[in-house]
Amino acid sequence: MLDVPARDVGLILATAVAGALLVGVPGAVVLRRLRGRSITVHVCVLLTVTVAAALAGVSAIARAMFISAHDRDVLFLVLAGSGAVSLALGWWLGRRLAADAVWAEQARARERAAEAGRRELVAWVSHDLRTPLAGLRAMAEALEDGVVADEATTREYLRRIRSESDRMAELVDDLFELSRINAGALRLSMATVPLGDVVSDVLASVGPVARAGGVRVVAAEHGWPTVTGSEPELIRIVANLLRNAIRFTPYDGTVQLSGGRDGDAAWLAVADSCGGIPESDLGRVFDVAFRGEPARTPAGPARGGAGGGGLGLAIVRGLVDAHGGRVEVANTGDGCRFVVHLRAA
Repeated sequence: MLDVPARDVGLILATAVAGALLVGVPGAVVLRRLRGRSITVHVCVLLTVTVAAALAGVSAIARAMFISAHDRDVLFLVLAGSGAVSLALGWWLGRRLAADAVWAEQARARERAAEAGRRELVAWVSHDLRTPLAGLRAMAEALEDGVVADEATTREYLRRIRSESDRMAELVDDLFELSRINAGALRLSMATVPLGDVVSDVLASVGPVARAGGVRVVAAEHGWPTVTGSEPELIRIVANLLRNAIRFTPYDGTVQLSGGRDGDAAWLAVADSCGGIPESDLGRVFDVAFRGEPARTPAGPARGGAGGGGLGLAIVRGLVDAHGGRVEVANTGDGCRFVVHLRAA
């Protein structure tokens, strides 16, 4: 128990509280005016007000107790040292809290964007699957009920069924690839890969589609670099870019493929004559489910009779990022140009 009279205790508490309020009330006003400032500033001001309030209370009590000058100076020195340490810790903790708050806000923003992207993707996929499934059911019922009897019409129905099945299979394959990328389940088998061989393989598979759409595909004969990457994924990157260029290039248009080396980096470019992309949409072409109808207006219909699923360029960006590279797009004179930067072997 304290051997202090009750009256003195009350006087001491009243004096300490009065001294603390003289500093605390203005400090609260200052904190209110600093509502828009950073967390670090708030923490430092709060600690400054707290230390100053304690110092004011102790100073008032010390004067009332008529303690010696030496003891008073020692007391103030201890409080000043403790206050300096508190302010230093507050500044450091404030910066940590500010960084954590910014990281948390960014994480929430990314989560909201990812959730919005998932909802949009589900809506697009539902639409893309509903249309061909309705057509498949109608043609299958016509064949089953004998509505279609002549051989030519039957063959046409079977061709359409196969074509729609291929479209749905391609969409499901894109969804699976995109899910692997987003889930971090993509495993690359890195090797030394000549880009010229990759381009040749892609041209062999995509060439018939280009010829059917009246699009000329011109690839450079020399200058293709060798890169470090996974060959299946590199083929997917080039194929998606080339198919996208063919889809939006009008009849009798040209798609050009070129490549080269810039220091320690290699690059591959696919240029089309689609008419260009509005500047406001350049940053969206790699978004999931962004088809490009508002951004790219080809002179003719999309190859294959319909637009893509809006996943091809998103897959390109995911695969390029997995390789530690980057992909860019820019408008040219009569179209746009996609450039992929990779690590040279």
